[in-house]
Amino acid sequence: MWKKSELRDAPAPLEGPVVGTITGGTIIWFVLFLGQLPFYGWYADNGHAWWVWTCLAGGGLGLLGIWYVRKRDAAIKRAAAATTDPS
Repeated sequence: MWKKSELRDAPAPLEGPVVGTITGGTIIWFVLFLGQLPFYGWYADNGHAWWVWTCLAGGGLGLLGIWYVRKRDAAIKRAAAATTDPS
């Protein structure tokens, strides 16, 4: 059990190439989907068809993630420009 005195403040979030990371992950999900698609019959016969659909869902959610992080990145840049703009 953690004592309250042992708790620490959360570290600052790491900022990096978020758009590129999400885009790369989305591409991987779609490649996995396309790679499994020719073997769908085998997956369905052995009760593993959900693997194929999981990859498609991961790619679809990745597209939503790309949209989200691009909007977030643009908002961060607008906020930074507004605070440094002298006019």
